[in-house]
Parts: sequence; structure tokens; C-alpha cells
Amino acid sequence: MSQDTLVKRQFGHRARLSLSPAGVRTADDQAHAARTMWNLLHAWWRMMPKHMRTHPNADAAIRQARQDIDFLAVLPAQAAQAVLKTYFQAWKNCWEGRADAPTFKGRFRTVMSVDIPQGRDLNITRVHRRWGMVNIPKVGRVRFRWTKDLPVGKRAGAENRITGARLIKDSLGWHIAFRVQSLEPAPQPHTGPEVGIDVGVTVPIALSDGTTNKHGPWLTDREQAKLLRLERRAARRKKHRKPGERTSRRLHHTYDQIAGLRAKAKRRALDWQHKTTTDIARTYSVVVVEALTITNMVKSASGTIQEPGRNVARKSGLNRSISAQAWGRTVTMLTYKLARRGGTLVKVPAPNTSRRCSACGFVTPGSRETQALFVCKNPDCGWFGNADHNAARNVLHLYRMGPALIPAAGRAVVRRAKRVKPAAAR
Repeated sequence: MSQDTLVKRQFGHRARLSLSPAGVRTADDQAHAARTMWNLLHAWWRMMPKHMRTHPNADAAIRQARQDIDFLAVLPAQAAQAVLKTYFQAWKNCWEGRADAPTFKGRFRTVMSVDIPQGRDLNITRVHRRWGMVNIPKVGRVRFRWTKDLPVGKRAGAENRITGARLIKDSLGWHIAFRVQSLEPAPQPHTGPEVGIDVGVTVPIALSDGTTNKHGPWLTDREQAKLLRLERRAARRKKHRKPGERTSRRLHHTYDQIAGLRAKAKRRALDWQHKTTTDIARTYSVVVVEALTITNMVKSASGTIQEPGRNVARKSGLNRSISAQAWGRTVTMLTYKLARRGGTLVKVPAPNTSRRCSACGFVTPGSRETQALFVCKNPDCGWFGNADHNAARNVLHLYRMGPALIPAAGRAVVRRAKRVKPAAAR
């Protein structure tokens, strides 16, 4: 196979670690040391004049800090260099307008992580079908869940290899995220049909061919009752805490239990999203979605003291429902999965896709009778059907017809449809 038909692919794979209690303590210590190293670098950066903020000076500063502060020695030298590299990259991203300026990392609001920049230090082996072994610096050999074939052993080479990893801790424990580089055959053009997608709250994903993808609650009734009980317990304990008093261990334990249940729900949501988007990417060649500005959609409606908002509680509930569906993550998954299979993802303008009739192409007031039913009020049309299916058909039609979907003469038809009185009033 020639090099012209091969493409380089870089992706990440996350797996659950099975650490011993001693390994958990060591990984925690390394993560706290990495966070402290970041904060020391930030303090050094703010104290130094601009002409002294260079990479060699920062490298000398962290080397001296590792000698002067004992608990920083638990962090491997390569991980400390990774913190330095990440900090300078954060400032570069800030200067180029891609992110905000770096700040201090707090103990409880920062994700605990440790970088392993060298892939050769991992020495990955597969034990059997479900478990593998990886070498973590200053921790030792650790088992991890083998859920994806990795380029190790005879399968590894210059182009197919693991370039590094990162240890990440969440509410479910420690995980390892591998950075994988592989050389794969270039995907052939996808021969599947085209489809439009409408995302929503009640129906998460509706396709233009009439297919819908739904899911139930991420937590069982028993787990939801437990979550509600824990949230009430946390609110009660927080209420009796005096101003300025440190959070008790009981309250921290309650917070950890709440975070564990929410992390379990998120993991189930991710599993559903991966399976659904993979099935869509395998079936369709072109997937058309709406170009939604989700940050504007979930803005608060509280308003100001002079002009307070209306239906604030209802809007807050809607914002939570929109955030829970993670529409942006669904689009991201579809983008790279379609590209790997030779497909394409296209975004079209979102206005009026749910209000326009997919049969006649006109927007008439009152056509969206209910959340699930669309009945066209244009007297020359009268089409009716599922509202999500109608919106998905409009999304696909926008891609096929381009921006000139609604002709200029359509406005007169819409005005005429507005003036038509209902049959009961004639």
C-alpha cells in the first residue's frame, strides 16, 4: 500500500485504572504537586520582569523549587517539565485570543491530573481480554481496563505507537488517557444517503428520514431518590455552617457521594452518545445539523433589579435540560467519526427550521400547535406531521437548496395566509 493512501490519525483513549490504596495516595500526591508547581510558576511569572520571563529561567526556577520543597520531589521530572510546557502554552493561547489568561489553581475546583509525556515509559502489556498493565512513574505496574486495541508489542512501530498519557481523577476514581498515533488507510468516499438532524430536549436526536433516537433517565429511580436525599443533606449541613467556618469532613463526604452519582450519569450519557453517533456515521454520508449558539440559548433570564426577568425558574429548568443533552458534544463526535469513514458534517443556519413547513416552505403563524405536532396553516398546503421530523427535513432541505430556500414571493403568500380567517369565524 502506497504512502499516498495512508493518513496519520491522532486520538485519545481513556481507560479506568485499578490502583491500590497506596497507589491512590501516590497519584494524589503527584497531582497536588503538579498543581502546586503550576501555582509556583504563576507566582514566579507575576514577580519577574517581562524580559526575564523566558523558558530557561522558568526551568531553572522549577528545578530549584524541587530541591527546596520536599513534597515536590514526588512528581516525576518529566511531569514537572510538562507542567512548565503547559503553562507557557496557556500564555500563548491567551496572547493569540484562544483562551483567558492563566490563573491560580484551587485545591477543590481543579481537576487532578498528572502528565506522562514519554510513551516509552509506559511499557504497556495486555494481560488478557479485559485487563492490561501499564507502568506509571513512581507508582509502579498498574492494571487498567482493556476496552480498545492499542498499538503495543508487535503492533507498535514508528507510525503506530502511544506517544504519551495523562492520569486524570474524577468522582469515579483514577483513569489514564492514552495519546495514540496511528497510520491508517485513507477513508473511501461514503456511499450512504444524506440526512438532516434536529436536536431537542424531549427528543434528543430526530432524523429527516423519520428515525428518532431517544434515551431514558440516566439514573434509576433508586439512584435519583438517593441523589435527592444527599442534596438535601448537603443543603442542611451547609445551612448550619457558620460564616467563615471550614467545610466539615461529613459535608465533603456528602459532596463526594453526589459527585459520584452525577459522574455515573455522565458516563452513561457518554456511552449513549458514542453508540448513537457511531451508528449515524456508519449509515449516512452527509449529516446536516443546525449551527446553534448554545451559550446564548442557556443564558440566564434573571434580568436586573430595575428590569427583572420573567419565568426565571422555568427558563432555568430549560437551561439545565439543554445543557444535559450536550448538543455540542454530539456534533463534535459526529464530526470526527464521519471524517474517519469518508463522510461529511455540514452546518446550516438555524432560524425558522422548526417553524417552516417542510412541504410548502413557508412560515405561517400558529403552525407549531404543540411540542410534537406541526400543522401547516398555509391554506394551499395543510401538511401535518411530527414537529421534530419536520425540522429535520428543513435542515436537510437548507443544505440541498442553499441560502435561497425561501423565494421573495413567499412573503406575500405568508401575509395572505395570515389574513385567512378560521372556518369557524367565517
